[in-house]
Amino acid sequence: MRKISMGKISEVLRHRFVLNLSVRQSGKDAGVSKSVASRYCIRFDELNISIDEFLALNELQQEKLFYPNQLPKSSSKKVMPDMNYIHNELKKRKKTKVTLALLHDEYKEANPDNHYSYTQYREYYSRFSKVLNPSMKQTHTVGDKVFVDYSGLVVPINNSKTGEVTTSQIFVAVLGASGYTYVHATYSQKQRDFILSHTLCYEFFGGVPKIVVPDNLKSAVIKNNKDGIVVNTSYAALAKHYNMAVEPARPLKPKDKSKAEQGVQSIQRWILARFRKIKFFSVDQLNDQISKLLDLYNNKVIKRFNKSRTQLFEELDKPALLPLPINRYVYRDIKLCRVDQSYHIYLEGCEYSVPFKYLSHQVEARYSTQTVEVYYKNILISTHPKLHFTGDKSTLTEHMPRDHEYIHESKNPGYFLNWANNIGLETVVWVKDEFNSVTHKPNAYRKLSAILSLAKTYGKNELNQSITYAKEYGVYIKHSSIKSILDKKLYTQKTINNININTTVFNTHNNLRGNEYQ
Repeated sequence: MRKISMGKISEVLRHRFVLNLSVRQSGKDAGVSKSVASRYCIRFDELNISIDEFLALNELQQEKLFYPNQLPKSSSKKVMPDMNYIHNELKKRKKTKVTLALLHDEYKEANPDNHYSYTQYREYYSRFSKVLNPSMKQTHTVGDKVFVDYSGLVVPINNSKTGEVTTSQIFVAVLGASGYTYVHATYSQKQRDFILSHTLCYEFFGGVPKIVVPDNLKSAVIKNNKDGIVVNTSYAALAKHYNMAVEPARPLKPKDKSKAEQGVQSIQRWILARFRKIKFFSVDQLNDQISKLLDLYNNKVIKRFNKSRTQLFEELDKPALLPLPINRYVYRDIKLCRVDQSYHIYLEGCEYSVPFKYLSHQVEARYSTQTVEVYYKNILISTHPKLHFTGDKSTLTEHMPRDHEYIHESKNPGYFLNWANNIGLETVVWVKDEFNSVTHKPNAYRKLSAILSLAKTYGKNELNQSITYAKEYGVYIKHSSIKSILDKKLYTQKTINNININTTVFNTHNNLRGNEYQ
């Protein structure tokens, strides 16, 4: 703080606290800038002395208050206050109304003959709090805020079936007062995953803080600027369900969520770094490993407090948290779907079965990160676990039709064999192989339709040769691979001669229907 004459300081304080003028006007009248006037007004507030008492002092006495000499080193005659105790008690001040002056009185009563004065006591605590967090001097109230953010460091998830590698997103939540931390991995940062992480977080804490402080990702905040804050509808519904307030961090102001920034950094170093050589095949597997290390992380003793985050949580945040509501908040997307010929609906790249009798009906899918529920006219007809890898399929046995039920449908195995017969012999063999590879023949309809339809664009003979080429060279036959062969005309690189096809694999009747193709 730049030292100016006590006369000017007194004038600033008199105008501000006696005349009740604004800080700007008080500084202007005394001949100092607004920022300087503001600093001295704040400094005066810290002195715990009335304005009349201050103005009654001479300038030397006033100067000693504003510019105290360097405090003497502690000696055996005086007991150093317990700074961790003071800091933790002040975190409870909203609930207990405790003040630094009251804590000094209690300290003085406990050490009547060897205590520091209130000025020295306050100065020691000020130094302590600056060391705790020199970049942002703030004290978090117990049970008040939880800071949430995603880690920039991600963990790869491997698809055991296809070898495809996706990245998991790591959600981190930190309670303000205790630093108690929760970590959860999801497949994305989409709204449903973001909200699921919150609900699991509150269950992990066993209660709900009053305020959640997220970053400005789209799953939480639509707009955060000088015109105001607009919170995402689903996120606002989550906050309402848990009786919380949402206070997003200001854009480009990382100090607003410094707890989350510190928590993310610690989790990256202490937990995620340990996974660098481990291969995970699902986020559930990853979360199991995170859970084991998270307990160790929270139970680790913090040197400056000589207590763990778990101990601080039990003492500070836990008693002040709001109770959890009876039911967990569940986020669900809703989509209208048409049941296809394979008695499945198609949802986000995956397929889910419904009872065969709903074939061709329009149904409503209500899905979260964990479950998919299918409704027909608001009646639940099917429930599945949510699939996450494109191409996965969930088929329940009780949904499958009996063989005699689907042969009368417009699309049946005979329909596809007749279609293949018009393309070529190798295509017929391939269609029969596809039917033999599935548990129930309608499960192959979507794939067969996609590939056989390529004949309309590229020609029947070209498609038949492409399927032959794929089989000869061990290429897995799917829509993208056959289309690539057709686009690049790879089938022309080798003349296909003397195809050894058993012509008895299909019936010689003109029209193949139902199960007779076998």
